[in-house]
Amino acid sequence: MDRDIMEGKWTELKGKLRSAYGDLTDDELEEARGDREQLEGKLQQRLGKSKDEVRQIVDNMLNAA
Repeated sequence: MDRDIMEGKWTELKGKLRSAYGDLTDDELEEARGDREQLEGKLQQRLGKSKDEVRQIVDNMLNAA
């Protein structure tokens, strides 16, 4: 179900990620398209945050989308 939610809200989520984290590239976002684990991994690398912190960021953005 989580993957369905990610894919359904991908356009909104991608826009929010670009606004909040401008150093993420379009290529990185497209590589992770709808794949939560891949997205979280890319965010961890870019932000230097823990897996739990990144998961919370993604959860918050998905709930707000």
